[in-house]
Amino acid sequence: MDESVPVLIVGGGYAGLASALFLSHHGVRCTLVDRHPGVSVQGRARGINQRTMELYRPLGIEPRIREAGRPFDGESGVVRCASLAGEWTWLLGDDARAPLPDLTACGFGMADQRTVEPILIDAARARGADIRFGARCLSAEPGPDGITATVADATGARHTIRADRLIAADGFRGTIGPSAGITREGPGVTQSWVTFLVEADLSEIVTKRAMFWIVMNPELGGFGSFLTTSVEGQWAVSFTYDPARESPSDFTAERCAKAARTVIGRDVPLEILDIACWEEAVGVADAFRSGDVFLVGDSAHVWPPAGAMGANAAVQDAHNLAWKLAAVINGWASPSLLDTYEAERRPAAQALAGITVRRQEARFSNTPVVDDVDDTLCTLGQRYNSSAVLGPAHPSVYGDDLAQHAAPGTRAPHLWLSRAGARITVHDLFHDAFTLLTGPGGAPWVEAAYQVAAETAVPLRGFRVGPEGDGIHLIDVDHAWEPRYRLGPTGAALVRPDGYVAWRSPSLPDSPATALADALHRILHA
Repeated sequence: MDESVPVLIVGGGYAGLASALFLSHHGVRCTLVDRHPGVSVQGRARGINQRTMELYRPLGIEPRIREAGRPFDGESGVVRCASLAGEWTWLLGDDARAPLPDLTACGFGMADQRTVEPILIDAARARGADIRFGARCLSAEPGPDGITATVADATGARHTIRADRLIAADGFRGTIGPSAGITREGPGVTQSWVTFLVEADLSEIVTKRAMFWIVMNPELGGFGSFLTTSVEGQWAVSFTYDPARESPSDFTAERCAKAARTVIGRDVPLEILDIACWEEAVGVADAFRSGDVFLVGDSAHVWPPAGAMGANAAVQDAHNLAWKLAAVINGWASPSLLDTYEAERRPAAQALAGITVRRQEARFSNTPVVDDVDDTLCTLGQRYNSSAVLGPAHPSVYGDDLAQHAAPGTRAPHLWLSRAGARITVHDLFHDAFTLLTGPGGAPWVEAAYQVAAETAVPLRGFRVGPEGDGIHLIDVDHAWEPRYRLGPTGAALVRPDGYVAWRSPSLPDSPATALADALHRILHA
């Protein structure tokens, strides 16, 4: 073996880079390899939803991502048109990016992969992640002691990496999942697209910037779309094509320039900067794990880009898996905890696949249909059922509305808090340890948390929440603790490192340390 590492990540898109970031944040050494020479110049996946921003915020990178999104400030809504120079029909209005102050401290962010991925790379490397572009994984062979991967660098030189576990973030056409015997349910490829970057001065045509333009023009020969980018004067144009009649090599710069002028609606000077073909597909892997191999992002699930759910789901996959891998690798959880990754994230992927297909059909139908998807519920209302959640099972991934009462299997409700004079959100606490939250009368719970942490080596913190007073660690500045957590003065809620409620006790038992230790034992399969 040339080298060994606890976790090898194959694929350097959002899913892989987020995996490297979250694992290294938990102190897990990891190596990422990606066959591309670097980050793509094509600015896809521009919408970063509030839940994903909550995951970035405790790691200190939310401000950088917001700054990267400055070029998209003021953009909102979705437009349908025959060309940019023609009449626009707004399918979504200006409230598409409205803040949700009662539900989260984070706003919807607009920043594309071209600018966000370098931020993730820097943050992961700063925490010790080994990220290598221009390194192709040729094979990944499972064995009794983990995975042996053969990797070729840019010169073609080969070496082996032995990993205890492997995260496959190699995308829809990735080979690691199929090689591990994992198949995908769903219709598969539904459309083929070509996307190209155009440089042109459209200041007299694009007088109001939308998040997305849907272009329905028969001259294109298929559906089209138009997007802004993070670079002034550069735009992304896409349209569908029939792969039975055409291939990627047919899309020359001249042809793309002609299509760009059709989308724009005027004969303007322009330059084609980059051309790429890709496939829109629908499918969810029939398993997210095979032995020591775990699938995240597009390798696990794909659906249309409507609603900005794909990249966000990829980051949230990585976040869910990372703390569980850290728990097992660092010895404070049983390996069977890793089974809960699929149990929690696969149903969410299945639900999102159906939602985005419906949304895409509504937007691209011959007659525009009102988009009735509840984005807030889809973003903040996912519910988990697994053995890492102790409570009544939820009947579905999404309920009828967004519950705000700290039920096990749901995202912990938002609170604004004051800690040592600093204003924080409750989600700032959830990133590298279990967190026990209790009311003003819950001092024994806090003592129990530190006792159990010392006895078990499980990273665990305890806090009393309430109005300013003696022994209160977190001041409830908006008086929202009781209505949102419903635990009374002495109840407690145990929140996982991913911000999901794992367990709750509505009252103080005779031995809170015993109750807490038992709950953690069951959650972690210890």
